Amino acid sequence: MAVSISLRPDERNALLRHYRHAARPDWRLRAHVLLLLADGVAWATIAALLYTSSSTIARWQACFRQGGLGAVFEAGPPRRCSTWVALVVGWVLELAPADFGFARSRWSCEAAAIVLAEDHQVRVSPETVRRWLRRAGLAWRRPRPVLRPKDPDRQAKLDALRRLLQTLPADEAAVFSDEVEVNSNPKIGCMWMRRGQQAVVQTPGTNEKRLLCGSISWRSGRVILTEGRPRQGRDAALFCAHLDDLRRAFRHYRVIHVICDNVKTHTAGGSLLVRAYLKRWAERVKVHHLPKYAPECNPIERVWWRLHEAVTRNHRCQSMEELLELTFAWLRERKSFSIDRRVYQPIAR
Repeated sequence: MAVSISLRPDERNALLRHYRHAARPDWRLRAHVLLLLADGVAWATIAALLYTSSSTIARWQACFRQGGLGAVFEAGPPRRCSTWVALVVGWVLELAPADFGFARSRWSCEAAAIVLAEDHQVRVSPETVRRWLRRAGLAWRRPRPVLRPKDPDRQAKLDALRRLLQTLPADEAAVFSDEVEVNSNPKIGCMWMRRGQQAVVQTPGTNEKRLLCGSISWRSGRVILTEGRPRQGRDAALFCAHLDDLRRAFRHYRVIHVICDNVKTHTAGGSLLVRAYLKRWAERVKVHHLPKYAPECNPIERVWWRLHEAVTRNHRCQSMEELLELTFAWLRERKSFSIDRRVYQPIAR
């Protein structure tokens, strides 16, 4: 059998490296095809061994003969495709499938291939679209949800909180407060499992919820936690019980500044119980409110995220009591948490 192509020793070594170590499967296939061609293997045998077509073999043989290895292993897609790649990337990042008449909210590779075929008479497979998007640096991941509404008084409220925290006297404490819900039905998250086998996470069936109210100290990062009663929601009684715990935890401080969100159970105007409590302890407890729709301004939200990542996702607890015990044990081990203070740094005017 005549040899289809000839390789220099350095070219053979480069092809062997691509075949053994290349991250891209298509590059490994190209290297394998060229190595077999150089060894004089018949095209029919190559096609049968590699489950490929004679047109693929012809393409990479011609590409090597015309431009060498550089042309075979070009970094991006062929130039004739670059315009369509840019077009598809623009659709995926900037437009919605509904703009093209699809009754769906997210792009699929199949939908992009259909639009290319119907609107531009360019016929490619969904798998080709997927490779285009990967090579363009796109990844299939969960987006991060953000709140759309903005508080019109956001800047004024943040400025007031910055002044409070920057001029906080030594005998006064400041904490950021919020509630978190834990469920006996575990949140599902990523975990290690055998390839090709999907692990299972057992759920109790009947979900039981428990609300926890917590605060993180601005100075030390210490977290104070108050456990709600069974079936107790996010009510004023839980908030006032947590304020009692804060008074005990910070008993050596003259004033405790509690910074929290704007739900009715946190305001004197929204709850008679909270109004009476703040009137009674006016000299010890002062409540300040964050801007509306601004969870990113509350450092304890990061603690709740870490709690879910470490404890509540995929948990195997058989009861709510076991889950709460694990939650409090996790908090005791950490003692304090780092606080992202960038939101409250002074802003140059």
